[in-house]
Amino acid sequence: MTTQVIVLNGGSSAGKSEIVRRLQAVLPRPWLAFGVDSLIEAMPASMRASDAGIEFDQDGGVNVGPEFMALQTAWMEGIAAMVRAGAPVIIDDVFLGGAATQRRWQAALGGLEVLWVGVRCDSAVAAERERTRGDRVPGMAVTQAEIVHEGMVYDLEVDTTRTGSLACAEIIADRVRRSGEPL
Repeated sequence: MTTQVIVLNGGSSAGKSEIVRRLQAVLPRPWLAFGVDSLIEAMPASMRASDAGIEFDQDGGVNVGPEFMALQTAWMEGIAAMVRAGAPVIIDDVFLGGAATQRRWQAALGGLEVLWVGVRCDSAVAAERERTRGDRVPGMAVTQAEIVHEGMVYDLEVDTTRTGSLACAEIIADRVRRSGEPL
């Protein structure tokens, strides 16, 4: 079966967004890309400082509440609807709930052909990327480096510690092509 959805899961500053851009360049047909960062940016500012929404701790921890979860579920279902309407999609996410988050995505993407990709990066390397980016709460990369992979089942894993985003994208694209991706 042809892959319809590519889900990239990894901690903050692991390199997912760059892999997404590279995938869009190397895959033979157009793919839409959606990331959890865009979901958070789309939410009202009041939700970014509320225990019902999403809170970023000073040590890099992230806490999500029921309002965030409800909007995230709607976002997941909306992405699934686009795929069902014929748009192939790449998802860039951070599974703070590990396997529980994967189960939520599996429910939304039920019946679709999904390639589950773990994006790993050594926590020290991710922390340095986080520091140079300057747009993340310090500590997120280290806090998330392993927790997002707990209990996960992947079809493929890439590691950006020493492998560039283009090489990682080529590995993923090769798997998609082998799934029957039309040229």
